[in-house]
Amino acid sequence: MRAIRFETTGGPEVLQTVEIETPTPGPGQILIRHQAIGINFIETYQRSGLYPVKLPAIPGGEAAGVVEAIGDGVTRFKVGDRVATTNAGGSYAEASLTPANRAVAIPDGIPTEVAAAIMLKGMTTEAFVRRTYPVKAGETVLVHAAVGGVGQIMTQWLKAIGATVIATVGSEAKAAKARSLGADHVILYREQDVAAEVRRITDGKGVPVAYDSVGKDTFEGTLASLARRGLFVSFGNASGPVPPFPPARLAAGGSLYLTRPTLFDYIVTTEDLDESAALVFGMVASGKIDIEIGQTFPLAEARRAHEALESRTTIGASLLIP
Repeated sequence: MRAIRFETTGGPEVLQTVEIETPTPGPGQILIRHQAIGINFIETYQRSGLYPVKLPAIPGGEAAGVVEAIGDGVTRFKVGDRVATTNAGGSYAEASLTPANRAVAIPDGIPTEVAAAIMLKGMTTEAFVRRTYPVKAGETVLVHAAVGGVGQIMTQWLKAIGATVIATVGSEAKAAKARSLGADHVILYREQDVAAEVRRITDGKGVPVAYDSVGKDTFEGTLASLARRGLFVSFGNASGPVPPFPPARLAAGGSLYLTRPTLFDYIVTTEDLDESAALVFGMVASGKIDIEIGQTFPLAEARRAHEALESRTTIGASLLIP
């Protein structure tokens, strides 16, 4: 089968198309023949060396497709079932192995491509707005990169539960998109002072929680946007990693909290995985969240996909199609 592999870390040019043996599932495993592969920023961090991985490596951790073979002891799925996973471990390929208890069935009515686009991003949203900080109706929340893959889902989810959303984006076109998703206020972070705008919108109070996947470029503005005892949810490094800072900064800002969560600590058990995925699929099926697949790329053009993602010009979810 074809796969995308990198043998050294670096820019998108290190991604190479290779031919490898199609794996055979062992006990408890399933082989998924991919129909769509989710593209996420974490793969660019692994490829660049920011997040170390064992080399050579096939990137990717999100895919959807059909069960092609099952290993001994698997009763959760049968051959032919549509499934999605965030545990594909090398999903930039035509097929991958995953433990059966780390995949979920795709409900009828959810297209396979949509499942590939929402597993990681949708469950990240669910975990962060329901469990990292249980957002309540009427609260005002700051969401950076509001028209990116996670940002679009998060903005719509927050609106569905009755929150007021302050969205940051990088262009007028993206501002219009954020408003169409339900954002109540939009800040052009390259042109406006984010913290000053947040304070203006909130009558000087700041927000109780801010979701920041951008990293270095927005760090200071996010800190300065938080209300007393506010929570900074840092979950990405699109502009580079957050700079080191003394913990006393949190005290000086108003006894602030900062967390760096990862989805996988919220879906440790199969029960957690199933519950989170069901909530995400339910939000999509109900029409409360519309999934925009803004870009698709052939598997062999993974390099171009990473270039597009890192340029921060993409909108919505991006997929590789085998």
